[in-house]
Amino acid sequence: MDFVAVGHVTLDQTPSGTRPGGAAYYAALTARQLGLRAALLTSFGPDFPVEALPDDLAVVNVPSDRTTIFTLDSSARRRQLTLRARATDIEADHLPGDWGRAPLVMLCPVMNEVDPALAGSFADASLGVLPQGWMRRRGAGGVITQDQWEDADLVLPHAQLVVVSLEDIEPFQKLALEWFQLVPLAAVTRGAEGGILFVNGERYHVEPDRAAEVDATGAGDVFAAALLVAYHREGNPWEAAAAAACAAAASVEAAGVAGIPDRALLSSRLAAYYRRLSG
Repeated sequence: MDFVAVGHVTLDQTPSGTRPGGAAYYAALTARQLGLRAALLTSFGPDFPVEALPDDLAVVNVPSDRTTIFTLDSSARRRQLTLRARATDIEADHLPGDWGRAPLVMLCPVMNEVDPALAGSFADASLGVLPQGWMRRRGAGGVITQDQWEDADLVLPHAQLVVVSLEDIEPFQKLALEWFQLVPLAAVTRGAEGGILFVNGERYHVEPDRAAEVDATGAGDVFAAALLVAYHREGNPWEAAAAAACAAAASVEAAGVAGIPDRALLSSRLAAYYRRLSG
């Protein structure tokens, strides 16, 4: 495997219907679209539509009698998630032995399901982390609220990349700045306003790509996966961030995972992005 994503696939109940989701799902499919042999370590139940998982995506499913289900409500000022069901935890001993040699790995919890010890299971990998799911608490009625990332000290020593949204870290910005000093590369996504890139703790602005937004769900996950892949390929964090911005912008122009670009489309879009920035 070239790329391993770890985390629950989900069923997202939206006003337009229920569809597959989850950060690991978006990350794995982004890597696949960009030409990598992608794998997914996850957990779901018999209610998950397995046809949503491409045949060439290697999948290990930790057996569960249910799939993680969220209701997404975007009618308020900020998106509100409600947890309806949750699949089984993903532990370090669920990882197939040969997957531990993958060069690229992304830990993508959605609801505290990924064992932090997995961060130490990939000795030679460039490890990316989307910690959003470690920063969630289930409240009354399943309503999700933000919480501190309690196991950051167990994960960050193994990580090369951390990606969060501005919304994720809004109550914890001072703490998040400390995380960014501990990893070579970090990013804060800001939706249509672009993002902030931290290279060895130094801060840089990431200009957004233009997009006709249809559905922004998963855009941050696409950004993170594309950033990890592009940085691994080219070794230039600023060029990798530009590629990630273009991949995320493309992803919002269709519902669900349908907008995730392949390598050719991303290359074309990135060229147009650079032409626009150069005037």
